[in-house]
Amino acid sequence: MNYKLVALGLIGLAFLTQMAVDLLQIHSARRAVPENVKDVYDREAYERWLQYFQEKTRLSLFRDIATHVTILLVVSFDVYPKIANALFPEGVYGPALAILAADLAISLLYEIPFSYVNAMVVEQKYGFNQMTVKTFFLDQLKDMLMALVLMGSLCSLFILFHQLLGDWLPLAFAALLLLLVLCVVFLSPVMGKLYNKFEPLPEGSLRDRLTALLTENGCAVKAIHVMDGSRRSSKANAYFSGLGRTKTIVLYDTLLEQMTEEEIVAVFAHEMGHSKHRDTLKLYFINGVNIVLVAFLAWGLISAGGIYQDFGFPRLNYGFAFFLLGSVCMSCLSPLTGLFSGVFSRRFEYAADRFAAERGYGPALVSALKKLARNSFACLSPHPALVALNSSHPTVSQRVAALDAYQA
Repeated sequence: MNYKLVALGLIGLAFLTQMAVDLLQIHSARRAVPENVKDVYDREAYERWLQYFQEKTRLSLFRDIATHVTILLVVSFDVYPKIANALFPEGVYGPALAILAADLAISLLYEIPFSYVNAMVVEQKYGFNQMTVKTFFLDQLKDMLMALVLMGSLCSLFILFHQLLGDWLPLAFAALLLLLVLCVVFLSPVMGKLYNKFEPLPEGSLRDRLTALLTENGCAVKAIHVMDGSRRSSKANAYFSGLGRTKTIVLYDTLLEQMTEEEIVAVFAHEMGHSKHRDTLKLYFINGVNIVLVAFLAWGLISAGGIYQDFGFPRLNYGFAFFLLGSVCMSCLSPLTGLFSGVFSRRFEYAADRFAAERGYGPALVSALKKLARNSFACLSPHPALVALNSSHPTVSQRVAALDAYQA
């Protein structure tokens, strides 16, 4: 069996799957807007949303084509083995890290231009982008350095574990990945400071109401922060960050500008619902299933060391195994894993909405959801298959319907 042909076939399958998803996205523009959210856009705003949505979906389509064509080309023409063999004809760590660095560099050649057009052209055209060119490229540099450090460290530890543990590798590597994800969750308040500034919510009526809500429901957080989201976008959001003693609630400054106090408290109550229900921890364990799958796939790829000669390598290359894992195996499996985790994530959103409604904030949350959708040009009628495959949240219409049903 020629494993290179198998890999090319899987890349082609992933490409066709992604094209089907993109076509469903394009089709969503022609779907009727549900009655309960028809008041989100007036006629003029709807026409402007439609233009925005079409430009975004076209850009996403071209980006997906560029991604898969690039992967097909580098595999077909043995680009990575030529790089690794030229730079590190011997050794284990050097050839592996060379592949990871080359893959990151090649992906940046098309990712940065598409990201630039998305942020600095499309988002700018419709009034969402607040970034300067300097901020954009600084973000790209930070992302690149973090990716290099993270992937290089993971690959090096993977090699070390394999050499020391042999067949115990999958369990050890799964434990490492789970620990890494948990560390990221705990340290997310600190890591966020690499990109944004965070200030305590100022004293006043809003802070008093939020603090009282926390106290009434037995919630403890380290701080309530306001993030300078307006530095990059006019879109608003709020989220929980960290776990345990590092748990922080973050409100975008744009949220404070765009919402009434009642709506902000409603959004806060929704986020507090996630905290009360321990949704971050639940998602951590749900995603642990995916992590164990990744660990066993990685072990399978390095156990079949003979397959790498079909790709132009003289021996097993751990870096190329990581490439096959991410760009070939997981690109085919991610729609299935997304179906699994998305079901739970959407249930958590419904439960957090109900938590807010039970405390009397149902009408304000409906108003806030519609305002968030309007101010971010959200698609109000995505295809149901897209929601099942890609969405961590129910649609605005579904959330409004659930809140209305509860209040009725």
